[in-house]
Amino acid sequence: MTRKILPIGIQTFREIRDGDHYYVDKTDFARRLIGEGKYYFLSRPRRFGKSLFLDTLGELFAGNEPLFRGLHIHDHWDWTTRYPVIRLSFGGGVIRSPDELEGKIQDLLDENARRLGINADGRTLSGRFARLIREAGQERRVVVLVDEYDKPILDNLAHPELARQLRDELRNLYSVIKDSDAHIRFAFLTGVSKFSKVSLFSGLNNLRDITLSREYSAICGYTEADLDCIFAPELEGLNRERIRLWYNGYNWTGEAVYNPFDVLLLFKERQFRPWWFETGTPTFLVDLLTERETWLPRLGHMETDATLLSAFEVDRIATEALLFQSGYLTIEREEEISGTYFYQLRYPNREVYQSLNGALLSAWTPPDQTEVQHRKSLHRLLLANDFAGLERLFTAFFASIPNDWYRNNPIARYEGYYASVFYAYFAALGLDLTPEESSHAGRLDLALRFNGQVYLFEFKVVELEPEGRALQQIKERGYADKYRADGQPIHLIGVEFSRERRQVVGFAVETLD
Repeated sequence: MTRKILPIGIQTFREIRDGDHYYVDKTDFARRLIGEGKYYFLSRPRRFGKSLFLDTLGELFAGNEPLFRGLHIHDHWDWTTRYPVIRLSFGGGVIRSPDELEGKIQDLLDENARRLGINADGRTLSGRFARLIREAGQERRVVVLVDEYDKPILDNLAHPELARQLRDELRNLYSVIKDSDAHIRFAFLTGVSKFSKVSLFSGLNNLRDITLSREYSAICGYTEADLDCIFAPELEGLNRERIRLWYNGYNWTGEAVYNPFDVLLLFKERQFRPWWFETGTPTFLVDLLTERETWLPRLGHMETDATLLSAFEVDRIATEALLFQSGYLTIEREEEISGTYFYQLRYPNREVYQSLNGALLSAWTPPDQTEVQHRKSLHRLLLANDFAGLERLFTAFFASIPNDWYRNNPIARYEGYYASVFYAYFAALGLDLTPEESSHAGRLDLALRFNGQVYLFEFKVVELEPEGRALQQIKERGYADKYRADGQPIHLIGVEFSRERRQVVGFAVETLD
């Protein structure tokens, strides 16, 4: 197969099709959506191809037949019918006030009116939008496409009062879509979050939310088959299993997918790096996890139900919903019990697991080079099973944190802070960790599998001096029993933190052959 141009950052369907770019055909999804219904909503994390899919729909309804030659939908579409398309996108720029939002909407309505050659004047934004739809739909019903519908709100979550004002303004705008039903052929809204119908979609409650529809799980993103077929020329020289480990795993109850941005940057740079994560993890997310004193070992093993998972409010944002909708957790398993759907969540892949814990580690430790140097040393010490070195490393790290930093950082006053930081050090290296692993005797705090060996950790917070209870608990409860059949060396490690001295005071190790 001949290599083509990688469409890095390109969200325009025409540019990809007119140029010699790779293209993953998503038009079968478009055909099914259009044939099955009229109003749709889709939530996906940033940089997942939502804008490209929306642009594909726009070109399809506009009847630009040459762009679709060779694609699935080409022989299943009436190219003699063209529909007027209204596009609203809030993806560009950051809106910081209701006046800026009003100006943005005015510009979008003006742009659509000019392109469609109609007059859409009005005294209010909702009135102008309604007239735009009505005038454009005089001869043939219109198609309404809204991209990044929620971005003005998400950009201001740190300022709840402003976020609420912007939400109410947008709710007023979107309510026009339902009221204009007679003039609309098809409508599709996309965003990162799913605000409840009460808060944002109260006037647009006829949307079909396909976010968790099994058949549309792969509507955005690349599948395993896409990589092996479409991108086959790019795979040479890259470890296929490593690509899967680093970037695959996003799932919405159906087929798992890769983040397109990650895959394209990997093929371009030929390096395994957190390409998607580096494009911008919101400070708001890190601040919220800190404020809620999040127990990091449990972060990638959360459970929730459908109601909580899809709820997103300015004043009430569940940790599980925030992490899922923003792409830092994904669905491991869906379970239906008496009509209620429950979900087991997990990290999608190594990129997110390693990078998110690294970001939290940086936020929860003093801003200097100590943490970076310690992470490098940690890997070397584990390879050598240098337990005395591990004890010195963590003792020195906690001892280096100034008292003022403890007083000013809320998470550092939480007992679980010490164990969370300990866990984050390992997770930031991408190591194979299992937190709170259950056995017949209870729950072990942390299991680490590394270099053909097993390390079992138990953490305790004591007053001043080590008490030896952490290692004793591992032995008394037989936490090692379930690992003996593997035939690997097992290391029992009890770590004790002093609440008063704010450092590691006990580090006891016993190895079972």
